[in-house]
Amino acid sequence: MIYLLLVLFKPLIWLIFRPKVYGDKKALRTKGKVIFICNHISLIDPVVLALVSTRIIHFMAKKELFTSLPGKLLFKALFVFPVDRGSADLKSIRNALKLLEKGKAFGIFPEGRRMVADRMDEFELGTSMISIRSGAPVVPIYMMNDSIRKMRIRMIVGEPLRSEDSAMNVSRRENEQLFTARIRNSMNALKKELESICG
Repeated sequence: MIYLLLVLFKPLIWLIFRPKVYGDKKALRTKGKVIFICNHISLIDPVVLALVSTRIIHFMAKKELFTSLPGKLLFKALFVFPVDRGSADLKSIRNALKLLEKGKAFGIFPEGRRMVADRMDEFELGTSMISIRSGAPVVPIYMMNDSIRKMRIRMIVGEPLRSEDSAMNVSRRENEQLFTARIRNSMNALKKELESICG
């Protein structure tokens, strides 16, 4: 229901945040199972990604947001499910894998938390683990606020990354680490490119 309202009020919300998208825009319309990743700068990041993509994106969010009844109802209506960031939450990973098996779009912030400063934290292995197990491509997106008009969002979309393209004859854990490094390198390249575009 709330996602429907987001669609209905999309023009108004678009005017508020006026997202400007650069890069591989067609990747936002990737069909079938896909993982959208993005750096995490604010609580509205999932809303902005929902604005620019034609897909309904199912997100993972910290379980603390679901402690109150209003929060639980709101986030479930937005296709968000909880994750326990303090442990290896196998249930949330299974939820993500089930969604991808059904050809859905899954969204995750690989840093695992919001970063207020204009930098990226180390990436957790969850994204690469889910991608390797599901075979879903990863679409990297880097987002930043306009330095003058703080409400305006600018973002750049990279080409989809496939875990099999960098798979090595090593342990699964090592492959997860290798693919995570590749994802982070791609995000760093997008960050530099967007900063160059925006001056």
